[in-house]
Amino acid sequence: MKSEIQKCLDGDIFNTSDAEIQLLIQRSRALTKEYNSTAGADNSRKQQILSELFGSIGSNVNIDTPFFCDYGKHTYIGNNVIININCTFVDCNKIEIGNNVLIASNVQIYTATHSPETNERLVADWDESLGIPYFRTYALPVKIEDNVWIGGGVIILPGVTIGKNSVIGAGSIVTRSIPENSVAFGNPCRIVRKVKGINS
Repeated sequence: MKSEIQKCLDGDIFNTSDAEIQLLIQRSRALTKEYNSTAGADNSRKQQILSELFGSIGSNVNIDTPFFCDYGKHTYIGNNVIININCTFVDCNKIEIGNNVLIASNVQIYTATHSPETNERLVADWDESLGIPYFRTYALPVKIEDNVWIGGGVIILPGVTIGKNSVIGAGSIVTRSIPENSVAFGNPCRIVRKVKGINS
């Protein structure tokens, strides 16, 4: 039988109250709290915390504080990445960030979601004795490919891939995948022009 964590990664409905998931969340909260309170000049300890927190992290990664994430272990970060202040990653499913990526302040990346249909989102005749939440949750992965720039205040929704070399304008809400070599912005985010990528 699948664990609740595996259900997260497979895009199935999962129990957010599961003990193993709650331990993962508590661990992430403790590590991000320590990271956010660690002196900016203490690069050694900060890198240790990030290595513990994430599924993997490359070289030359700078994450400004405060930073928040849900599980931590489902986030994978490449080389040469900047994540600016006050970003939030809800990484119930995988968040994969490639190389040479710029993420501005106040960016939110969500993998968790719920059905828009009320009878699918809510558990009928729910009470606490059931041992599950009154709502149903599933999660879809988010991928940010190489050489992407995400502008300030962008919200990236579950299941989105942002193709390599693309730029997402500040304040955009990205509801669908954006192909490579695109400049896109708006709510919902739409392509406005193409760009030349490296070696194009």
